[in-house]
Amino acid sequence: MSFGFLGIQFGFALQGGFVSRIFQTLGAEKDALPLLWIAAPLTGLLVQPIIGYLSDRTWHPILGRRRPYFVLGAILSSIALLFMPHSPALWIAVGTLWVLDASINVSMEPFRALVADKLPEEQRSYGFVVQTLIIGIGTWVASNLPWFVTQMGVSNEAAPGVVPPSVQVAFAIGAFVFLASILVTVFTTKEYPPDDLAAFEAEKQQGSFFRDIVHNIVHMPKQMRRIGIVQFFSWFAFFAMWSMATPGLTEHVFNAPAPVASAYDMAVPEQAATFAAVNKAYQDAADLVGVAMGWYGLSSMVVALLLAFYAARFVLNRRAIHAASLVIGGLGFLSMYVAPSPEWLKLGFVLVGVAWASILSMPYALLAGCLEEKRMGVFMGLFNMFIVLPQITAALVLGPLVKQVFDNHAIYALVLSGCSLLLAATFLLRVNERPVLEPVPEPAHG
Repeated sequence: MSFGFLGIQFGFALQGGFVSRIFQTLGAEKDALPLLWIAAPLTGLLVQPIIGYLSDRTWHPILGRRRPYFVLGAILSSIALLFMPHSPALWIAVGTLWVLDASINVSMEPFRALVADKLPEEQRSYGFVVQTLIIGIGTWVASNLPWFVTQMGVSNEAAPGVVPPSVQVAFAIGAFVFLASILVTVFTTKEYPPDDLAAFEAEKQQGSFFRDIVHNIVHMPKQMRRIGIVQFFSWFAFFAMWSMATPGLTEHVFNAPAPVASAYDMAVPEQAATFAAVNKAYQDAADLVGVAMGWYGLSSMVVALLLAFYAARFVLNRRAIHAASLVIGGLGFLSMYVAPSPEWLKLGFVLVGVAWASILSMPYALLAGCLEEKRMGVFMGLFNMFIVLPQITAALVLGPLVKQVFDNHAIYALVLSGCSLLLAATFLLRVNERPVLEPVPEPAHG
């Protein structure tokens, strides 16, 4: 049931690892990157609660409850992945990011609810860890795709303002894997109709989307609010990584910042040659940043595999595991500032991967036990507010911080990531390890 996450993570890893590279290639300044990325969390804020609410109230006689959204999101995401690296202008690439992130969210949010739907409480930790294992595989492979495609002989060079063919081919492969893996889940996973289909249809007719959403926010379980604070600082850290790792690491560790095309007169052969050399150095460094980032996917895969083996036999102390993982990830981010060589980055991202494996599984396992089954989808969607709100915050503040406080040194965005994960770990002290079901009163219909 979790295999489709392989494709979803191909989409997210290509987005997280290479969209900033596409933006910079199309002329974006590095301090503008976080704000250009704001499309991603804004679409998540709008799409995830809506999809969660609708999927709770959907029943299709063939595709079931969650799978219609898997298919729709996969088709739209694959189209956006194919188009993104061919964007002729920066504003078109930014618009495509809106479409891509919205489409990925249409597929992703119901996957969380599917696992909670089909597994009892004692198996949910195992289920979410298996999802994380598959996510780790997708992250590692997709993060290495442009480098691998370059090694296969596809050019990593292009004219000013043009994304290299290696990136274009990598995104095309990602589009195919996204759609194919989603279809594997759709065709091999069964969903079962509500026990009383007539009552389900009657209740669906009573609902009012906006009233019900506001009602559920107001009556959000206490456990969910507490985990939400942890999520806020966790996802602030990773948004900073996705948007700023490429400019931060190419200049700080590889000494190969993105060239500004307007600074070169392409009509002068010597300047055109200089631009080509500097741009090649940046594109090669960006490939290697992607390779290094792939290690956080590989690391999360290994951690998830170990947790899966353990969770299948023993009861996990989810809060302790999550706290330790966040601390390890925070130290990984901080180590990048003092990285003595590019090879050192791999160790830093290995440590980050430990946190990533936990972030993708433990919060959901800690949350699911306090939610009623009939509201699982909508609350999983609302829970994602604590994923997108920190990303919106980061998108608004990181650019000014980098430009005005950090003297345009993007590496400090990753230092902030490390501090943010350490802060998240401290807020876990308020989260209950063994959550109890917290019934939510029915909204008034009339």
